[in-house]
Amino acid sequence: MPNPSSPAGRAHRPWTRPHRDDVLVALAGAVGGLLLWWFGLANNQPQAERSGALVLVPLAVMCLAALGRRTCQPWALLLAVAALAADIATGSLLATVVLFTDLVYAAVLYGSERLLRFVVPAGVVLTVTLTLGLLAAFRTPEMLLFGAICAGITITPAWTGALLRRHRDAAAAERLRAEQTALLAEMDRTQAVTAERARMARELHDVVANHLSAIAIHSTAALSLRPEAGARPEPEPEAEAAVREALGVIRENSVQGLAEMRRLIGLLRTSGADGTEPAASPTLDGLDALFDRVRGTADEAGLGLVLDDARGPEPLPAPVELTAYRLVQESVTNALKHASPGTVTVELARGGPESGRRTLDVRVTSPDEPGARNGPDAADGSPRAPGSGAGLIGMRERVDLLGGTFTAGPEQAGGPGQVWRVHARLPLGDGTTQP
Repeated sequence: MPNPSSPAGRAHRPWTRPHRDDVLVALAGAVGGLLLWWFGLANNQPQAERSGALVLVPLAVMCLAALGRRTCQPWALLLAVAALAADIATGSLLATVVLFTDLVYAAVLYGSERLLRFVVPAGVVLTVTLTLGLLAAFRTPEMLLFGAICAGITITPAWTGALLRRHRDAAAAERLRAEQTALLAEMDRTQAVTAERARMARELHDVVANHLSAIAIHSTAALSLRPEAGARPEPEPEAEAAVREALGVIRENSVQGLAEMRRLIGLLRTSGADGTEPAASPTLDGLDALFDRVRGTADEAGLGLVLDDARGPEPLPAPVELTAYRLVQESVTNALKHASPGTVTVELARGGPESGRRTLDVRVTSPDEPGARNGPDAADGSPRAPGSGAGLIGMRERVDLLGGTFTAGPEQAGGPGQVWRVHARLPLGDGTTQP
């Protein structure tokens, strides 16, 4: 469908008010023709003298056609052809011929594509036919001058209009292409910002949440402690009340901090803003340091930590190292919050070729018996610290970004008990050495 603002679109609109420039062209042609007739300056003076004022009739028709040079093609051109024929028969005024030349130019520039394809060849055919006919009829070289005049009022304006139209169409196409490129660039920027915010949300959760969870777990365990009979004298009621009040404030503030952090994570996941890279990218070599940091919390929860590292000495790709570390960190944090007393086992192992790819398997197994938890909320099986489920979402997103597989859920441990197992299989690609 033609663009209404384009030359082709304007040509297909019904008759509207003449354009201001078209009115000026028609007025200029009328004034010029009247002056030529008044002073007796016709192209064929003897014929003009015999015709008298009739030579002004083709001029008036040509001016009328000029009013529709933009909005009434091809009818304006057909009217102009008829007016030119009458003008030649009555003596011909230069103003009428000039107006016809402008109408040929306007028909090519503002008319339809079909009119463009017709006018240019028609001008060539008319010029060649007229020149050859005059030469054959009169056999004088002066007839070539009439051929040049015919070319000047048909071929020249038609080619000029065609060239200008091609340039305008090319400019419009370039503007459209630039707008589309800008739109695609904006879409890419939005997608990149959204992906960056999701990455920041995962990093914020993995880096900060485990520390806040440890605070909440410690305070919960401290609040649940009761001195054994005969072990030591009971503290004074005022001191015990002060300690419990302080621990309660610690737990309340840590839980509120967790809630606020999760709110920020939610904002990062749903809207866009620029972000920066994390300060450090941990690797699997830092798992021992991670276990040392959480061991005190694990002891309070009755959990043991076991690391079975069978990945070998070969280096792993940096994205795989970071993802595996974050998976272990989040899984251990979840175990501290939700698992019952027992042993948390972390297993790292390289997989063999599968479907043309090698993998790193990460398994974290923790006991899952809610009724056996310690603490004041053991009766209803609630966690030691509140959770929002964002950790599992973040782990799955990390694995999906590498093209791996991820599962997490309860499983039977082979006996009456039940365990919670997190299993991720991360592809190593072709950049590492075969073990």
